[in-house]
Amino acid sequence: MDLRRILKNYFASKSNPPIIEEDFLLPESKGPITKENIIKELIDLDDAVIKDITVADESVTIIYMHSLVDLSVLQQIVLDPLYRQGIESLELTFQTAKKISNQELPTLILEVLKGSTILINLKRNLILSINTLSAPNREPSEPESETTVLGPQYGFVESLNINLSLIRRAICNPALKSKIFPLGTETRNEVSILYMENIANPENVERVFYRVKNIEFQGFFGLGVLKQMLEDKPYSPFPQFGITQRVDAAVSALLDGRILVFLNGSPEAAICPTCFTEMFISTEDYYNRWTTGSLLRLLRILGFFATILLTPTYISILTFHPEVLPIELMTLLTESRARVPFPPLWEVLIIELVIEILREAGARMPSKVGQTLGIVGGIVIGTAAVEAGLASNILIVLVAISALLSFMPPNFLMSNASRFVRYIFIFAAGILGFLGQTLAFAFMINHLLNITSLGTPYMTPFIPRSGTDLFDGLVRAPIGFFTNRKGFSRAKKSFTRPLDEE
Repeated sequence: MDLRRILKNYFASKSNPPIIEEDFLLPESKGPITKENIIKELIDLDDAVIKDITVADESVTIIYMHSLVDLSVLQQIVLDPLYRQGIESLELTFQTAKKISNQELPTLILEVLKGSTILINLKRNLILSINTLSAPNREPSEPESETTVLGPQYGFVESLNINLSLIRRAICNPALKSKIFPLGTETRNEVSILYMENIANPENVERVFYRVKNIEFQGFFGLGVLKQMLEDKPYSPFPQFGITQRVDAAVSALLDGRILVFLNGSPEAAICPTCFTEMFISTEDYYNRWTTGSLLRLLRILGFFATILLTPTYISILTFHPEVLPIELMTLLTESRARVPFPPLWEVLIIELVIEILREAGARMPSKVGQTLGIVGGIVIGTAAVEAGLASNILIVLVAISALLSFMPPNFLMSNASRFVRYIFIFAAGILGFLGQTLAFAFMINHLLNITSLGTPYMTPFIPRSGTDLFDGLVRAPIGFFTNRKGFSRAKKSFTRPLDEE
């Protein structure tokens, strides 16, 4: 695909055109369904089984992938009923099977690669695809990245079917629509879009459908990659779609009029649209009393701004503005830096990079070793740096606090964004002091105000589309105030309760 087509598809995906109803391309297979054509398509696939069996003096060709189909499942679901009922009642025996016409060779190959078993009886012109996929699946368990004390303790897994079943168990409503698309020119993986037809905004649904259908990529190995290709501003450090592994968070988003995107093989769901303050909201806020939920939410939001401003402020004060501190505190700072040979900017960068190295090394090691490395490494390196005169003890405290504050947002992608933005503020403070920090802060706010999530302003909670958004923004009001859905969802139904006002 040339550059002109790439740019055309990219800019088209940011608008809101009608949905393209053309089907996705199937694998490039040609010709009618014959045993020779099938063997030609499955050549060099050592785990592909093509076998002729005889049932009541008639030949039946059976095709499956032994890496995807367990033999006991094959025997129980396919072979036993086949020998017991015979060829004459083949369609009645496998009533749930998918029937394939004689000219649909690409469909047959795709079904085989997805774990189905194919039965072919050309004498009766009958080709059936039976779902026998028996690959191992992980049982739903508590999400490690979104742990809570209260509320449900199970989350999504890598199987798309299991994830959809978890949502269906929570919402027993035919208005919950799910559309599954094959995605990836090479992987042919499945992506599912879920929404409440009677609540979700049709324009938002169309926009998600269009963007998914116009993605041309070799394949996706995680929802995070797909999410970046669906976002309005892919070059921004801030995530524009929510992402969760919790079933209760996903169900809450659906009932609020939002849209979920699942990818088979990824244990997360993307929530769109979303807003800035939602990156700091935990589902546990709603299980706690409103006072506790509001306090924790405010701490997370204030912690985000503190983590990007603490160490830059240290640089600004020592480099340009020592007069802002009391003499006693300034004397303490000066004494702690008496042996440090570096200017404050380089001092902060060295310690920040050391913390990043420790964090990254701990994340790549086994859990028990990583925890020990992070704690012991931080203590040993911090103490050694102060004693060697490479950093002041006050800076070690500030960097440690900043590192802790960066982990407060429940959304891990927002935590990473705060770490990146902090370095911009550090360089701005080292060059222009408080003026540089002010300019960087102004640019950040301007950038946030220009971001959209599925066409909805990212900073909606601060400039609400609806006054009721203030009840679930910076603070969490008592549950009795939640009578309206959030304004940025632009839902068909504004009210969450049957107040007979719509």
